[in-house]
Amino acid sequence: MSGPGAALIVGAGAGLSAALARLLAGEGHAIHLVARNTGKLAGLATETGATLHAADAQDAAAMAGIVAAIPGRLAVAVYNPSARVRGPITEVDPEAVRQAMDVTAFGAFLMGQAAARRMLAQEPVSGCRGTILFTGASAGVKGFARSAGFAMGKFAQRGLAQSMARELHPQGIHVAWINIDGRIRAPGRDEPGPDANLDPDAIARSYLSLIRQDRSAWSEELSLRPWVERF
Repeated sequence: MSGPGAALIVGAGAGLSAALARLLAGEGHAIHLVARNTGKLAGLATETGATLHAADAQDAAAMAGIVAAIPGRLAVAVYNPSARVRGPITEVDPEAVRQAMDVTAFGAFLMGQAAARRMLAQEPVSGCRGTILFTGASAGVKGFARSAGFAMGKFAQRGLAQSMARELHPQGIHVAWINIDGRIRAPGRDEPGPDANLDPDAIARSYLSLIRQDRSAWSEELSLRPWVERF
């Protein structure tokens, strides 16, 4: 279980990231939000007291610099960005797939590496040096037709999280990958029936439960889906 300290959220926006920022700020964490366009986050920063960092998640130097410069203890790091390229395998643009892989998988590696370096240098609190969470999707468990690029990225991200968990759990860093199996509720998004989309505040509470887990029973993966979702 990570003690109070800084919480880094990469790929911040108005949905899940905003819900996480509000919840973790309420828990006493100093919030740091990373996005390519931080102008859209001004209201959220005012609401949560967050520090904003304008950066591309695929920029290794920028990510390392942001993580290294966070004051105090880095308790939580969350990676949310992903990119989806749709199309038949025979027609999809290779460069678009490469870019999607960079966002979904390589960016996750960069944040994970920087956060792990920072957390390994910290003294444990209740046996935990920090928590690193990756926001996944069902595409990391099963590849869907016409979505090879997304499946590649999410499978790679899931493999990254599994490898990091096996390496870092014994060193006191909790790493987990969360399968978001469904669409997240958002303003203006159609919801065909009750609870057809996941509630971002409910997802955030599940992330908090991972952060609070005792190291004697750490989860490596968690699947979240609406009760109406078909497996």
